[in-house]
Amino acid sequence: MNDICVISPKEISSELSIMINSALGDNKAIFIKDCSDLIDLKSKKIIVALELNSAGYCFPVSEILSRLYQTDTHALKGSIAALLIHSSSELYTKSAAQNIIFLMNQLGCRFIGHPAVEATVSLSNFLTWQKSLKMNLMDICIMMCRQLGKRIADDDMKHKETPKILALHSSSHKTSNTLTLWNMVKSNLKNSNINIKELHVENGTILDCKGCSFKTCLHYSKQSSCFYGGFMVEEVYPAIENSDAVVWICPNYNDSISANLMAIINRITALYRKRNFYDKSIFSVIVSGNSGSDSVAKQLIGALNINKGFRLPPNFCLMETANDPGAIKNVQNIEKKAEEFAKNIKNNL
Repeated sequence: MNDICVISPKEISSELSIMINSALGDNKAIFIKDCSDLIDLKSKKIIVALELNSAGYCFPVSEILSRLYQTDTHALKGSIAALLIHSSSELYTKSAAQNIIFLMNQLGCRFIGHPAVEATVSLSNFLTWQKSLKMNLMDICIMMCRQLGKRIADDDMKHKETPKILALHSSSHKTSNTLTLWNMVKSNLKNSNINIKELHVENGTILDCKGCSFKTCLHYSKQSSCFYGGFMVEEVYPAIENSDAVVWICPNYNDSISANLMAIINRITALYRKRNFYDKSIFSVIVSGNSGSDSVAKQLIGALNINKGFRLPPNFCLMETANDPGAIKNVQNIEKKAEEFAKNIKNNL
């Protein structure tokens, strides 16, 4: 049995209490319910339990994370975490998960794929599972909490001898600060045992998801294909399957991921029907013209870690601000930052 640290409010609903107990199983727990309970959380297994109020906030957990930020920016180094979330409405579980995962990741915490069980007030978010499981909604929630607890308790990351990276971008080599920053990172990965493949997603090469029925999507996925076929099936699917990590090179477009890269995220659903991505990690290089890199990072977390199940290594994204073409080269200590990010990639593959 393993000790698991549970960060949660003092006052919780009966539903969240059941979720916590289900996730813990036979594992012993150390409960952290306010800042006075804080211990050294480095190299720990952590469950964060959120009780969201009508506005979507969980102030006690936010205060604990704020204290960690104030005391040590590496407070969660070497730790791995998962989330249990209960909302008093039908909203906020996803946005709360993205925010907490982003904050903890910046403190050095990694997350398993599919790291959260979300329970809205009516549990209606489990209706899709009910179609195939034929169980009542609370029992489905309990089952998923048990599975999540077991996965985090058993998780043991194994390093690859010759890891393979796929880098995806849709940027111009001449003007993109984001691509320039990735090239700085990449130069620090040379002369290592890492194999890097890059794919440039040009405009018009990938159509967005058609929204096929589950049966249709499953039919194509069994053939490692998709309704649209083309570059996605011929190049992207095999490259993702063959990789240990995918680096998303994301300029900030109106505080969101670019359309071409978002189309890839939407279209990998067919591949996701065929296999899980628990053995694959995501990294990202994000450059904003003004601000908002964290908005893009949270989108990647929501789409790829929470929904698609990719692993999220600690400090998974390198975020910078640069507006004019070439301005990234003038960012203070940028070469050092690129070197450190490359080192982080090496250490987590």
